[in-house]
Amino acid sequence: MKAIKNILVLLFISISAVSCSGDDGKDGIDGVTGTANVIYSAWLTAPTAAAETIDGTFGMSTTINAPELSEDILAKGSILLYVSFGPDVHTIPYTSTAGGAVNTITAIASTKKIKLFRFRHTGEGTINLPTTLKWRYILIPGGIAASTGKAAKVNYSYMNYQEVCAHFNIAQ
Repeated sequence: MKAIKNILVLLFISISAVSCSGDDGKDGIDGVTGTANVIYSAWLTAPTAAAETIDGTFGMSTTINAPELSEDILAKGSILLYVSFGPDVHTIPYTSTAGGAVNTITAIASTKKIKLFRFRHTGEGTINLPTTLKWRYILIPGGIAASTGKAAKVNYSYMNYQEVCAHFNIAQ
C-alpha cells in the first residue's frame, strides 16, 4: 500500500511539472524583452498652467504627477506622453497653430513628475494649457540593451497612440 501511495505521489508531481511547462500556452505579451513591465496612467487632468521661462523660452507650464517615474526609467527606459482633446490623441511633443500662432507642447520629465510646457515659436506671448486637456503617460522600463544582440530596440516615436496601445495591450 505504501509503494502504491509513493507511486501516486510521484505520478502527481510528474503530471504537475509537465502541465506547468511554458510550451503549452501563449507567452504573455509579444514584443521586446521587458515589455511586461510597461506602466501607463489613466487619462489625467493637469493643474492650471502658469507663465514660466525655461532655457530662455517664455511659455505656460503645469505639472502632472507620475509616481512610478523612477531614476532608473529616466536613465534606461522610455517615456511616451499623449494629449487628448476632443476625439483626437496626439503624441508629445505636439506642434499646432492654436491661438493663431505656431506653438509646441513639450514635456520635461523628472523623478515622479512630468512638466508640460507650451510655447509660441515667435517667442511673443503665451498660449494656455487648458485644464480641459487630458494627458496620459506610458513608461517603458529599460530591458536588454540592443547591443547584446538579445533584443532589438523599438523606436516608439514612429508609432501613433493606437499602435503603441495595441503593441502593449493597453486599453485606450
